[in-house]
Amino acid sequence: MSSENEKPEGAAGESHEQLALIRESVRKAKVPRAKPRTWRGAALAKELPVARVVVNKGVLHLDQFFDYAVPEELDAVAQPGVRVRVRFGAGAHQVRDGRREGGRLIDGFLVERRADSDYKGALAALADVVSPEPVLSAELLGLARAVADRYAGSLADVLQLAIPPRSARAEAKASPEPLPPPPVPEAAGWGRYERGPAFLDALARGGAPRAVWNALPGPHWADELARAVGATLASGRGALVVVPDGRAAARADAALTALLGPGRHALLTAETGPEKRYAQWLAVRRGSVRAVVGTRAAMFAPVRDLGLVAIWDDGDGSHSEPHAPQPHARDVLLLRAAHDKCAFLLGSTSCTVEAAQLVESGWAAPLAAGREQVRAAAPLVRTVGDGELARDEAARAARLPSLAWQAVREGLKTGPVLVQVPRRGYVPRLACERCRTPARCRHCAGPLEAPEQQELRCGWCGRGAQDWHCGECGATRLRAQVVGARRTAEELGRAFPAVPVRTSGRDHVLDTVPGRPALVVSTPGAEPVAEGGYAAALLLDGWAMLGRPDLRAGEEALRRWIDAASLVRGQSEGGTVVVVAEPTLRPVQALVRWDPVGHAQRELAERAELGFPPVSRMAAVSGPPEAVESFLAAAELPGDAEVLGPVPLPVVRAGGPRRPGDSPPGEQWERALVRVPPGNGAALAAALKTAQAARLARGGGEPVRVRVDPPDIG
Repeated sequence: MSSENEKPEGAAGESHEQLALIRESVRKAKVPRAKPRTWRGAALAKELPVARVVVNKGVLHLDQFFDYAVPEELDAVAQPGVRVRVRFGAGAHQVRDGRREGGRLIDGFLVERRADSDYKGALAALADVVSPEPVLSAELLGLARAVADRYAGSLADVLQLAIPPRSARAEAKASPEPLPPPPVPEAAGWGRYERGPAFLDALARGGAPRAVWNALPGPHWADELARAVGATLASGRGALVVVPDGRAAARADAALTALLGPGRHALLTAETGPEKRYAQWLAVRRGSVRAVVGTRAAMFAPVRDLGLVAIWDDGDGSHSEPHAPQPHARDVLLLRAAHDKCAFLLGSTSCTVEAAQLVESGWAAPLAAGREQVRAAAPLVRTVGDGELARDEAARAARLPSLAWQAVREGLKTGPVLVQVPRRGYVPRLACERCRTPARCRHCAGPLEAPEQQELRCGWCGRGAQDWHCGECGATRLRAQVVGARRTAEELGRAFPAVPVRTSGRDHVLDTVPGRPALVVSTPGAEPVAEGGYAAALLLDGWAMLGRPDLRAGEEALRRWIDAASLVRGQSEGGTVVVVAEPTLRPVQALVRWDPVGHAQRELAERAELGFPPVSRMAAVSGPPEAVESFLAAAELPGDAEVLGPVPLPVVRAGGPRRPGDSPPGEQWERALVRVPPGNGAALAAALKTAQAARLARGGGEPVRVRVDPPDIG
């Protein structure tokens, strides 16, 4: 070994002494040894050392803000709106050096910085700031709080819906510079509506008009929505459009791009993928993009200087969020319009009862075309009732009446023909055998049913109705309605062997079809758009849709029919629609006259008389029988609340299809409905939320589900 590599005498002892000094200095240092855990010994921020945090715990008894200490090293990044990590669940006895410790790490959002805390005990420290990107604004927090209170839910659950999951790569990329406001677009298709140009002009001048828009049939709705957005952007404000599904979002996206060019709007749908969707969401929050079009989750999009909120086809079930607290996009946008004092546009080719109520109350103005415009744009609608079916040899042999065969043959000469078949799974309800009036309970007006051929009873309050008779004609006999499609595609394929048959449904949904002759068999809501429009359409098995055990059965059937018929060419171009349903029924008559608004107005008047939503507010409480009974007994409901039921819910078989609100497979649950008069909806939601929070705080017990304003109540 050379002399250069030899250790000098005493070197080993000096190194040991140096290591000892280093260890001692580390022990005495004020910098904490485990920053993400406790920040033990760390100095707090000199100004505003308290952070108020909403944690991602959706349970109702924890629906409040929690205070945490802000370490000095996190002072700069711990700003209102950022994502944070905190220790949650430590007991008051777990205090060391004046700092609460323990609990498990959980995500949350920093709401505000404060000089002191309302809590007098020791505070835990913020564990970490996940990202310095502020994603929760004061406006979004206020909206989320309002939605949680309206639906008897928790703020954390609403924020889970409102703010998409973080993507670090998306946050690291800069958003583009905002483009200047575009010029005011031409009225174009809005000129077909009596108040259309005035509505666009009000948007362009910075006004806040509120309208319920009954759109004319045809594919022009996307362009008309785009022009409303363009007029709002021209005023220097932002716009938000919510549509029911990805296909509608793609059409609105294409219309906006064609009108305004790329870069002026963001598309927020699940199909875009989490990283791209979060990048688009960030561009909106940062103000780089002032317009948004998207599906249900886009209802919370943080658009700056919001000038317009719009929803298309509000009757579509996709607008109802299946996750707690299950808000409806229409109601969220109504809250935004009220909070932000911006314009509101509800559009559809049909008309819901809620839309009719907005007009009747004077909150929104009607936006519709004259009858001449409607007759020119709508197809000819013909009906086939039970009497004609009974006399029709073709209908008895192959289920399709002669009028339908004739319409198909004529239509195939010039283009494709649409055949709408109700999707399987509709449960029939009972109706008068003579006049087909739905059978309803005399006590609460709920639908009557006879499960498994048992005695007649109400599906809402559970009372028996053995002495039922029809209030319209006095008859005492009931009938169940038709269910299923019964090999429609196969029958049409055999009848027209030289014509291609295409199907569109849940497993495979077509977006468009060529304008060549073909038979397109589709379930409701999955109808593809035909190039140049369909030459004809058949709407089969009308009773399968009208016979659903639901308060909205007639409204929903009419909406589905009008949506399909709107894809057919106008009457002046030979477009024909044949609907197989009793022609005397109100929804069928509304389709023949193309008068969805009149149908909605009459439905609203009846519901007001009977105390049905949306005139009243209603909540559904479901769970095991003992749990529902104890919950209702403990809840301090408003004095004018009326409890209907409880009644047993159908038992869901394991592996079968499930809907929101269904009981767990194999379990026997009951459901009670609680309704209150207009103006008491907030009190009802507060009472149910308080009862549920107290129940959860006690722990244990069987589950109870509460849903305010359920879309389907039977």
